[in-house]
Amino acid sequence: MVEFRLRDGTGTVKLKYLVEDVDRHGKVRIYLRRRGHLKVLLTATPGTPEFMAQYRAALEGKAPERAPRRKGKPAPGETAAAPGTFRALVERYYATGAFRNQLDPGTQKARRYLLDALCEKYGKNPAHLMTSTHVQKLHDDRSDTPEGANNLLKALKHLFRVAVKAGWLQTNPARDVQKFPQEGEGYHTWTLEEVAQFEAKHPIGTRARLAMALLLYTGQRRSDVVRMGPQHVKDGWLTITQAKGARHKPVTVSIPIVAPLREILDQTNTGHLAYLVTMRGKPFAVASFGNMFRDWCREAGLDHCSAHGLRKTAATRLAELGASEHEIAAITGHRTLSQVAHYTRAARQKGLAARAMERLEEHGSNKSVQPSEAGSKRLDKSSR
Repeated sequence: MVEFRLRDGTGTVKLKYLVEDVDRHGKVRIYLRRRGHLKVLLTATPGTPEFMAQYRAALEGKAPERAPRRKGKPAPGETAAAPGTFRALVERYYATGAFRNQLDPGTQKARRYLLDALCEKYGKNPAHLMTSTHVQKLHDDRSDTPEGANNLLKALKHLFRVAVKAGWLQTNPARDVQKFPQEGEGYHTWTLEEVAQFEAKHPIGTRARLAMALLLYTGQRRSDVVRMGPQHVKDGWLTITQAKGARHKPVTVSIPIVAPLREILDQTNTGHLAYLVTMRGKPFAVASFGNMFRDWCREAGLDHCSAHGLRKTAATRLAELGASEHEIAAITGHRTLSQVAHYTRAARQKGLAARAMERLEEHGSNKSVQPSEAGSKRLDKSSR
């Protein structure tokens, strides 16, 4: 509950669900934030009639209207990038088909965040003076977050390809900079005990249990699970085109609906076009679903678990049950077998170790191993 003084002098009003965040420029922004919904930015001055109108519209699930930005013109308060500058190169990259048509919206947003931040510092610098030394320093400065540093390096490699193609640079200065090796195994893979703990907290019939089942028994990403609905099911098979890479390398998977998932679907109230819906009956946005699932995990005492971890759990479980790399890829939709190899590799290691120790137990525990005569002599010499 946040209290604002009305600008017309009639008093104050208390408004629910409002939060204040500080953006990367140090500016305070006000959002309406409710569990299970996307955050909505309120752009009007607090306390004004315009602000109250935006607040009421946000409560109804409507985003505030913004003045349209004219193509090719800078937004109010911005200045056009000078030719040949780093900012001009970034804007040129944003206009390419490789950026606009081949990248998913989420990837576009992440790239813009990284490159726009660089423009704040280096936007006026000449792009043709950029060297591999500069790129290396930008990469090293983010060594405390290796994944973020590698994402920046990847963005710069694509950015400078545009510069080389346009004749601004002779070579790509990011080409020979090596990314940081990945530490750890990424998202935590759920154990069977953790799955049982989640299920004990969230019984069949709840949205949380339905979300768990869709993630675990399909092996799909959260961006696909939020879109799954009755229209994707035919003759007991669920067929869906994965959101990741759908623009340029679409992957469609068909998965049989196993009995545990069918039981949960039959006993849960679901949406008409999407099984998973918010409290207001609308399909989840990907980000809000991820936050909601995190909340469900915390309620079960599993703060370290996430939705993506269940995708890894599904693949790992298939590998432990003897599924081949081709079979796992047919479920998860991975494009190359190398992406699923570590699941089967770990499972094979476990199976080989079990059989090896069985042999040791069968043949080693009942027989005493006698040292050879040569071995006995060496032992005698070393004793002397």
